[in-house]
Amino acid sequence: MKYLIYIIIAVVAVWLGKTIAVNQMKNDSRKRSKLSKNKEKNKERILDLFKHRDTIVNNDVEKLLGVSDATATNYLQELEDERRLEQVGSTGHAVYYRKL
Repeated sequence: MKYLIYIIIAVVAVWLGKTIAVNQMKNDSRKRSKLSKNKEKNKERILDLFKHRDTIVNNDVEKLLGVSDATATNYLQELEDERRLEQVGSTGHAVYYRKL
């Protein structure tokens, strides 16, 4: 009888663990999807800056999105990798970006 109780407890524990893991994976997937959508939305907002000016700098992106220097740089790098922007200059304050 003791062993039967242990087996039942083990089965319930495995089932519960599996259920929790599946739900957590679904939530993680939703979070990643939402983050991805936000990232694309932010990149479009950056490109919208070009409706009002010919060039932008990192600080423009920081102010527009309220993000850090590193995050702004990452957004600009992604847009450059996607061939949507061109970086002019190599380092420092002389760097600016043009829309392609």
